[in-house]
Amino acid sequence: MSTAAAPSNSIGRDIAQIVLSSRPISWINTAFPFAAAYLLSTREIDLTLVIGTLYFLIPYNLAMYGINDVFDYASDLANPRKGGIEGALLAPRMHRTTLWAAAVTNIPFLVYLVIVGNPASWLWLAVSVFAVIAYSAPVLRFKERPFLDSITSSTHFVSPAIVGLALAGAPATAATVITLSAFFLWGMAAHAFGAVQDIGPDREAGISSIATVIGARATVRLSLSLWVIAGAAMLLTPWPGPLAAAPALPYVVNAARWWNVTDETSGSTNRAWRRFIALNYFAGFFATMILILAWIS
Repeated sequence: MSTAAAPSNSIGRDIAQIVLSSRPISWINTAFPFAAAYLLSTREIDLTLVIGTLYFLIPYNLAMYGINDVFDYASDLANPRKGGIEGALLAPRMHRTTLWAAAVTNIPFLVYLVIVGNPASWLWLAVSVFAVIAYSAPVLRFKERPFLDSITSSTHFVSPAIVGLALAGAPATAATVITLSAFFLWGMAAHAFGAVQDIGPDREAGISSIATVIGARATVRLSLSLWVIAGAAMLLTPWPGPLAAAPALPYVVNAARWWNVTDETSGSTNRAWRRFIALNYFAGFFATMILILAWIS
């Protein structure tokens, strides 16, 4: 019995590693923007909402983070953050399996979204998928191209919302453009701030990032500025949009302590980054309340 159980246990561990590589704690960060944008535009729950939300919840994240964990394996070995909720350390034997799992889980959803879509949604879906691949895949490696790394990372989270809007045929109003722009700036700030904690490991591995190029202090200050601008931009949107300015404040307070951080102490920002992960759930709850207000207004 123990011999028969061994392969089963091994398969279970492998599946657990693949799931861990998709960062379950962050699944909601890509599914929510799609669902919110589509639902507010169509005002109905249909099959496309369900399938699109499921796609951006799990397969999309498996592709985004799984590809990253495969091609960042060598540098991740030297990064003390890896091996938990902040990133899996996939054994080399799991690399091919992870890439296949990403492809197999993504393709059926993408086929459906293309069938029910339109030229605008096809374009933005292509941008979204390209950004996921380009961020970590060899040759392209946008994550090693300073400033483009933060732009691409933000695209990962904003593009699902744009896909949702495009699928719903929503018009490009001023309020929509401002909201998406604010969200994009928030995403850039989040990525840049997260890169600060990895300055040491990245430099040791020869990896460039926005933080390794301009330094810890400048990156933290840039992130804070982007969060402030993102929050201020929401004040320009119709009610209840201005309420969305409030969630920017906790991010600013959380990061402000590291205003004078140095490259040598950059690793200490991991404490703020862990709080940042929790703040995302607070911001998500707040955003949900705003969406409910928008729905009934």
